Amino acid sequence: MSDGRIVILSGGVGGAKFALGAYKILPANTLSVITNIADDFVHLGLSISPDLDTLLYTLAGLNNEELGWGRRDETWTFMNALRSLGGEDWFQLGDGDLALHVERTERLKRGETLTAITRHVARSWNITADILPVSDDLIRTMVETDQGELSFQDYFVGRRCQPILRRLRYDGAAEAKRAAAVENALLNEKNRAIIIAPSNPYLSIDPILTVPGIRERIRQSGAPVVAVSPIVGAAAIKGPLAKIMAELDKEVTPVTIAAHYGTLLDGFVLDRTDEHLKGEIAIPTLSTNTIMSTLDDKKALAQDVIRFADTLATTRAPKGVA
Repeated sequence: MSDGRIVILSGGVGGAKFALGAYKILPANTLSVITNIADDFVHLGLSISPDLDTLLYTLAGLNNEELGWGRRDETWTFMNALRSLGGEDWFQLGDGDLALHVERTERLKRGETLTAITRHVARSWNITADILPVSDDLIRTMVETDQGELSFQDYFVGRRCQPILRRLRYDGAAEAKRAAAVENALLNEKNRAIIIAPSNPYLSIDPILTVPGIRERIRQSGAPVVAVSPIVGAAAIKGPLAKIMAELDKEVTPVTIAAHYGTLLDGFVLDRTDEHLKGEIAIPTLSTNTIMSTLDDKKALAQDVIRFADTLATTRAPKGVA
């Protein structure tokens, strides 16, 4: 792999898998992961950041691969005790997981930023990548459904995405300031590529791109921008993406994902299953294996995407700021 920095825009599980593959093949201190914070919420008095936590656990080798969230070898004494008292148990908090939420909550109360706290955790766990919340301000995804307006975690975890989605709103995003570390990451002159991970575009990536100035900084970066499709064979690799797309009256296909990002992209990556769709995508498109079942799969996909971006760097036309 040649020199240069890689910037990834990521949500939770799918993005974390891709980020892990990149982390394993890149030199130390050359990866930045800009992360969705619109899923964050306060529960039982604790500040919880699900996507940040998934990335931290994954890059530290602490993640629970079986569940897809939380810590490996977790215990549940707290939840069992809470349940015995009739407390809220719809959102699972493991005993080890609690430590991260308690520490974050206390540091936020002392006036530390979410960026600084996340960097502290990453250093504590010897992570040599920058995991960066897109903003230190509050952004919250609200979901308009056939059952009324719901907070994201109520919709996603509490009701298991069963209500029919009508519209999404990212409260606070339009007023949020991009974190200084994000600004620096996007405009770093050593950037080799900016990659949109195979995360849910509507739930995970759009809240990042809605923060003022993020799209413009991506366009100004000078690095090729590539997105990896989270749709394979008319189905989502994980999560409710296919259901959401159908409810928003969008065709469940990688072509829709590419069109959703539009002129922000220089290139697009889809699974070999969907190679026949390449002709329907107006930008250079790579087909490869995008199913990340093993660590080798994750590393191979990251390598393929970065090499693809390298080829685009020599052929793409400069972008204007729109």
